[in-house]
Amino acid sequence: MSLKRSSGVLMSVSAIPSEYGVGVFGRECIEFAKEIKDMGFSYWQVLPFTPLDYGNSPYGSDSAFAGNELYISPDLMAEAGFVTQAEADSTKYSGSPYVADYAFARENREKLMRLAFSKLDKAKKDEIGVFIMSSGLHDHCLFRALKKRNDDKKFWEWSIGAKHSDALSLQPELIEEVLYHGFVQYLFYTQWFETKEQINALGIKIIGDMPIYVSRDSADVWANPELFDIDKETYIPSRVAGCPPDYFSEDGQLWGNPLYDWKYHKANGYEWWIKRIARQFEMYDMLRIDHFRAFASYWAINGKSKTARDGIWKKGPGMSLFKAVRNSLGDVPIIAEDLGVFGDDVVKLLNDSRFPGMRIIQFGFDPNDDPTHLPHNYPKNCIAYTGTHDNNTLLGWLWEASEEERAFALDYVGFDHGDWGKGGYDAPACRKIIESVWRSTAVLAIIPFQDMCGFGSDARMNIPGDDSGKWKFRTTFETISGIDADYFRKINSVFRRK
Repeated sequence: MSLKRSSGVLMSVSAIPSEYGVGVFGRECIEFAKEIKDMGFSYWQVLPFTPLDYGNSPYGSDSAFAGNELYISPDLMAEAGFVTQAEADSTKYSGSPYVADYAFARENREKLMRLAFSKLDKAKKDEIGVFIMSSGLHDHCLFRALKKRNDDKKFWEWSIGAKHSDALSLQPELIEEVLYHGFVQYLFYTQWFETKEQINALGIKIIGDMPIYVSRDSADVWANPELFDIDKETYIPSRVAGCPPDYFSEDGQLWGNPLYDWKYHKANGYEWWIKRIARQFEMYDMLRIDHFRAFASYWAINGKSKTARDGIWKKGPGMSLFKAVRNSLGDVPIIAEDLGVFGDDVVKLLNDSRFPGMRIIQFGFDPNDDPTHLPHNYPKNCIAYTGTHDNNTLLGWLWEASEEERAFALDYVGFDHGDWGKGGYDAPACRKIIESVWRSTAVLAIIPFQDMCGFGSDARMNIPGDDSGKWKFRTTFETISGIDADYFRKINSVFRRK
């Protein structure tokens, strides 16, 4: 993959200003893209577009191929004639514009989409049926229909259709519900492709994010248990996904997702993975793959364990997977999220794949070490971040770091005057850290939106291993317009990232 020296902004669509409880596709996304383009940025990195899990995380979805229905815009539904503008307006949110209200959005978006579906004629429903089959979303739609029939229980607890082979015979009596979920996905993909086309026309490319794992209670596991390292009758995994103790958690992270049966995937030429990655490149211009190191080796945790400490390293597919991807899709632009516990096998996979890895400056401020995350150690072929969705904000990190770490960080970036704890758009210490990343040789530098604003830890998007207050950050256009655009234009120009 060949990249030009450039920069981007990390911003979840859920956080985009909107009148509907969470961010949605359409005008607001395009306006945000215009704002960052004007500041000299070339990329917008988003969080995964897959449906959210029970904790509103996009990293444990019930489908590797479906889209998040909460991003569907009521306004675009009205423009397309599926509902009236008054009907769309009836689902507007009157609460805080700074907090994502997923429960409100879920309830009101479904109400609106079911109303729209009730108005469809036979010709449109036939079109939706063709879309379901051609887009590879049949299993997802049938899974969702059966989940509703089974009172939203986990699929292995269903009394009807728990086995995919049995469920196919039930489709005729579920056809309307299957078509409804197809209609939802039709709206999602239609709206996003139209939105992305306009964003690309501005000169902004989209960096997507693909979680490596899916939920155990997912259409993928239900319909294709052979893809996973689970008991094919009970769907119980003997070992589950997570990561060992690291920077974020002294007990590690116990995710609980089923692991893959890599022998099966290799034997059938990685067909499912090729389809999955191909879908990502229909939606995005570049793709970050989360927890990339698991393709080299992955942490397999005892399924009965209460923490992630009780695990073993198991070998992943390595380059055989990415050779198959290249043979089928070409030299697609992939970013390897190579954070966490490292090893020689991960280094080899990165070298062999030639995918750029990630560097996070916050991880570099160890006064007693010379880590790879300090900018003077960055290779050209890497993506450098001031932080990710899992990190604290820069200002939050400065406040919560030890005195020794903070002193080293401020010395390193050349901050020798003023108030290091000052936040806001012109936070002086944060600016020095940002400039250190921008000055580095990394081909692409990315900043979370919160760091552009100089926000503190209360604006953090996620805290790994902590289920409280996650994924809720939102913003307004008033906040966006307050950003010092001249400053970002200047550093993008001075450091040749414009």
